[in-house]
Amino acid sequence: MEDFTTHANFGKFQDPRVTAKGETRASVALTHPETLWFNTGTLCNITCANCYIESSPTNDALVYLTRADIEPYLDEVKSLGWPIREIAFTGGEPFMNPEMIGMMEAALEQGFEVLVLTNAMRPMMRKPMQTGLLKLAEKYHDQMTFRISVDHWSAELHDAERGKDAFKRTIEGMIWLRDHGFKMAVAGRIAFHESEAEARAGYARLYSENNFRIDAQAPAQTVLFPEMDMNVEVPEITTDCWGILGKSPEDVMCSSSRMVVKRKGAEAPAVLACTLLAYTPEFELGNTLKEARRPVQLNHPHCAKFCVLGGASCSA
Repeated sequence: MEDFTTHANFGKFQDPRVTAKGETRASVALTHPETLWFNTGTLCNITCANCYIESSPTNDALVYLTRADIEPYLDEVKSLGWPIREIAFTGGEPFMNPEMIGMMEAALEQGFEVLVLTNAMRPMMRKPMQTGLLKLAEKYHDQMTFRISVDHWSAELHDAERGKDAFKRTIEGMIWLRDHGFKMAVAGRIAFHESEAEARAGYARLYSENNFRIDAQAPAQTVLFPEMDMNVEVPEITTDCWGILGKSPEDVMCSSSRMVVKRKGAEAPAVLACTLLAYTPEFELGNTLKEARRPVQLNHPHCAKFCVLGGASCSA
């Protein structure tokens, strides 16, 4: 896993409460829980060049969750009175998990909206998964959204990240979802050489060419993340930064969400601060949602560049 003391951020992000300059580090309270994430496991059908969670066909550091694992958390949402509207599934590739349909059903039955992050490739296109999705759609069609990983609107740059013919297979999966009336969104990246406006224009052309009902200009439908160069220096976020940047702690993802994972060899799942920091121990907040209510110290480069400065959010 990444050791940030060896890069441009040497000396930073060491003390959870104080920056390298001795200033008070910013923290974020869970003020408006909206999304509960489940990482279905880090196994994936492909290995991407810059996967932030290092998913691959062999990485099972986070093992498969089961329906029995997630149901207590769905019940706890209700018992705590949290205004959670969305249950989101990420991976790895969620459709690698044999209990994916059952986990979706468990959330849908309790009235939650369900968001699934997928590459829409062969795991989703297997007959058991297609059959399961179509069955769920009979009753819960309007409660489901599939956010497809399309790293770039061009096949060339997408395949450079995900492998030969990955773009073609993802588009095939999106066409299947389109033809069966499923709601789609896209998660992409803004390449280093292009502006956000150029990226959104490229995605708009892709959607038009394939008759995908996705709005390239709507941030919730086309979620674009900045490229992450771990060799670039990242400023630490202090309590003064909110006023300087004109932002609020409530703008940051950990004010509205938590993620449940199950580590290989662990007796029970754990609750993390966010989807980006699955391997950093200090961002593990406990085994229950009640324990995970405590504030999160922004003691990681991702907190600064990805969430505060980049304004990224993984929710829909």
